[in-house]
Amino acid sequence: MDPAGLLSSAADLVTTFGAFVVALSIIVAVHEYGHYIVGRWSGIHAEVFSLGFGPRLWSRVDKRGTRWQVAAIPFGGYVKFLGDANAASAGADTATMARLSEDEKRHTMHGAPLWARAATVFAGPLFNFILSILVFAAMPFFIGVETEAPEIAALKPVPVVNELAPGDRILAVNGQETPDYRTLGDVAEILPATATVDYRVLRAGQEVTVTGPTLMPPLVLGIQPKSAAQDAGLEIGDVITAMNGNETPRFSDLQDVVRAGGAAPITLTVWRDGETFEATLQPRPRPIQNADGGFETGYLIGISSSFMFEPATRAPTLGEAVRGGFLQTYGIVENTFVGIASIVAGSISSCNINGPIAIAQATGTAASAGLASFVWLIAALSTAIGLLNLFPIPVLDGGHLVFHAYEWARGRPPSDRVMNVAMTIGLTVVLALMFFGLTNDLFCV
Repeated sequence: MDPAGLLSSAADLVTTFGAFVVALSIIVAVHEYGHYIVGRWSGIHAEVFSLGFGPRLWSRVDKRGTRWQVAAIPFGGYVKFLGDANAASAGADTATMARLSEDEKRHTMHGAPLWARAATVFAGPLFNFILSILVFAAMPFFIGVETEAPEIAALKPVPVVNELAPGDRILAVNGQETPDYRTLGDVAEILPATATVDYRVLRAGQEVTVTGPTLMPPLVLGIQPKSAAQDAGLEIGDVITAMNGNETPRFSDLQDVVRAGGAAPITLTVWRDGETFEATLQPRPRPIQNADGGFETGYLIGISSSFMFEPATRAPTLGEAVRGGFLQTYGIVENTFVGIASIVAGSISSCNINGPIAIAQATGTAASAGLASFVWLIAALSTAIGLLNLFPIPVLDGGHLVFHAYEWARGRPPSDRVMNVAMTIGLTVVLALMFFGLTNDLFCV
């Protein structure tokens, strides 16, 4: 590799690692703060709040006696409450508990009422969900929401005649009325297989008819990590003008070729900044959502697209923003469960379980795409981590909640022997899942 290429690869690696550490640190800090603050409100004293593991890099003790610290290994964090034997709150420190008075024991995780312990445990995942909802709700105030009527804010470069202009309000396309974006999307699906179509637009108060690109040309607006498109060197803004020598004037034409060809290699003709070149790639098996809402395996090249213009935007109402925040968070939770069910049923490959490398690559890609993409991914990962922690696996928050439910039902906690065995099994399961995800990152295509 030439020095310039080596330098570029090193810069990409630094960006990926840095983005991953920043994203993970934010998510972990919010999760652990949920445990900390609800524990404090419930009367449980936190001895240590740590961002990271291992040797301390920085620390200070606040007026309540809690040590806040940043540790050297930035892949997690913990809150250690008074009386805990370890950072996972997996058991009591018998020596510490023995020297505490009954009143002091009330301020430990093991001597507090059941409701206080359960609330403190549940608060970590809850705060992850709250972070996601707040971020998803706040983003429209910065990037706006589409106006009701289709209006052009900016045009994306494509290699065809384009007489449209920023500020145009699209009234009709090829004679089909387009009063809103939903109709515009429906019209895009029935347009003829031509690179240009006729538009009737409202421009400076006058209705005019102009020629412009088809609504959804094969314009690359998103590239998935570890995809055939990424490995082939495609970039955001590329336009795929032909596949296997046949013109693809619409994005749907591209999809048809990929769908029909399965895993067969495809030669692309790509337009980039006025220049044309060819690239060959091979579609890869990936999960696609079917009409029933489930997932099945299909072959994809890993690109996404949309309209050939940037829509004009407006400020959202508070109600729209909050509703959108809840809906996006719920959608991630729902798709996670549907995906797990599809893997168990064999509809899609277990290669879709990602590990730390794939997550790091995704954060690096999002960071390179811009602040909005990076912040959105942090919110999405926060939902995923909050949900994962609620799984009923010992050592995770969900496992602790199961123990608390047992204590509520039976009137006493599980025995130390049962707890120790359960924690060992839970740790084994978690480590096995992490190893499985890591092997997928290394060996799945």
